[in-house]
Amino acid sequence: MGDWLEFSVQTDPEVAEAVSEVFNRFGSGGAVIEQEFPEIEEAAHHDPHLITKTFIPADDAQTRRALEEALHHLSFIRHFPEPRIRLLPETEWAESWKRHYYVQHIGERIVIVPSWTDYSPETKEVAIRLDPGMAFGTGLHPSTRLSLRALERLIHPGAVVLDVGTGSGILSIAAAKMGSPSVLALDTDPLAIKVAGENVDLNGVSERVKVVHGSIAVNADGLRIRTDTDTGPVIAGPRLGGYDLTVANILAGVIIGLAPALAASLGPQGQLIVSGIIADREEAVRAALAESGLAARDRLQDGDWIALLAART
Repeated sequence: MGDWLEFSVQTDPEVAEAVSEVFNRFGSGGAVIEQEFPEIEEAAHHDPHLITKTFIPADDAQTRRALEEALHHLSFIRHFPEPRIRLLPETEWAESWKRHYYVQHIGERIVIVPSWTDYSPETKEVAIRLDPGMAFGTGLHPSTRLSLRALERLIHPGAVVLDVGTGSGILSIAAAKMGSPSVLALDTDPLAIKVAGENVDLNGVSERVKVVHGSIAVNADGLRIRTDTDTGPVIAGPRLGGYDLTVANILAGVIIGLAPALAASLGPQGQLIVSGIIADREEAVRAALAESGLAARDRLQDGDWIALLAART
């Protein structure tokens, strides 16, 4: 794949979302938000920082220019430090994230296992083997952990599931392994689609999980799922507009914009999981869901991150 450029910006939670929207537009694999804790002697006086990152091919001068221009324009509206740009040779990238990726137990039964690691799950465990590559959704980020915990709580055998912004495919795979016979996994990033497809095959659930490059929208005729976000042809998904469970682990601003379509995706008794919400944006997301006829009936929290579990009012 060649060498990569890592763009990283240190932000507060509100600015992290705005920077992420830029990174999602231009970066390969979208945006990744990490917490960086201050040194021990400073911890009593400073909150942890958020580091927002994305990656682009090192030889893609056009994308780099567009990304830098978008950040420059954003800086007139939101103050944040100059981005750090670091060259990552392909071999360094391939190994660097593996050093921080390990077997994780999440919720009551879910175990995330790196694809290169030997692990024998216990009978009750739902093991998900994952090679996230550059796609967001390793299970390390709080928003993904919250989504998995919520999914474990709400999924039931036979539930038809829609996964909006699938990233590495982790939530779709978990849904299939916990009893869903049909999952539609959507993402607007071609790299995420490639990675998700590989992970679906790795976990042996390709007959139940369909990975599609696209997103959702709603019009007078109801829910539409398109092969791109603007003008692509409409495709038929399983029980289109009648999903038992929809999950969207994205960003608050994107959830707010998609709220009518997320509501339209649900069947009469359908339930919705939305995650990737910084605490400061929770009320805005609740309001957008309410305007679309949904009520948040439960919430999960991990640090500054929130997941909401919603259903029709």
